[in-house]
Parts: sequence; C-alpha cells; structure tokens
Amino acid sequence: MTWNLAFYQTPRGERPAAAFVEQLPEPARAEVAALLAALRERGNLLRPPHSKALGDGLFELRSVKHAVRVFYMFLPGQQIVLLDGIVKKRDDIPATVLRRIRLLQSEVMAANRKGGR
Repeated sequence: MTWNLAFYQTPRGERPAAAFVEQLPEPARAEVAALLAALRERGNLLRPPHSKALGDGLFELRSVKHAVRVFYMFLPGQQIVLLDGIVKKRDDIPATVLRRIRLLQSEVMAANRKGGR
C-alpha cells in the first residue's frame, strides 16, 4: 500500500522540507530520495535505522551515511507530511530545531482540524 507524501507549505508559502532537500549535495540528496521512496512504500511500518519516533506524533527519517534528518508526521488517510530537515552534527536534536519542528507540526494539525491538509 502506497502512502501520499506532501511537503508542508507554511501560510507564507514556504516549503521548509523541500527547500532543505533541494540544497543538499547530490550524494545526500540521492540517499534522502531513496529514503522518501521507502517511506512512501512502507509508511508507518518503516523502522530504525531509517525512521525513529520522537514522540507526540513526530518522526525523523534518518540518513545514516550523510547524517541527514527529515522530520515528518502522519495524517489520516495514508498521508505523510514532511516538515523540515537538518544535517545532524551531534547525537541530540538541538532544542531550537526541535521547537521549530514542533511549531510546524502544530500548524499542520491546526490546518488539518480546519479541513485544510
């Protein structure tokens, strides 16, 4: 069963995850493309080392080779929303990054409640 992937678009028209992936160097971008294809195919069945739950409905897609993380969440109806990404330079996710991702997540949930995405 295939899942639908969508890059979240902010109210200002920005798509943080799409912009992040586009700026990656080619080897990392190719690995992320393969991981996104696996996520589209496996959805909530994708497990570590490729996917990790961060709690409260937030997940990270994990590029082991290039230390890239793409943050995403699920919505009803086989929907996956890609929020943003980082190149991880340390073991934990910086608090400022996590706050920004959680804010994007709450925007998606609010839009979904209103019948948006």
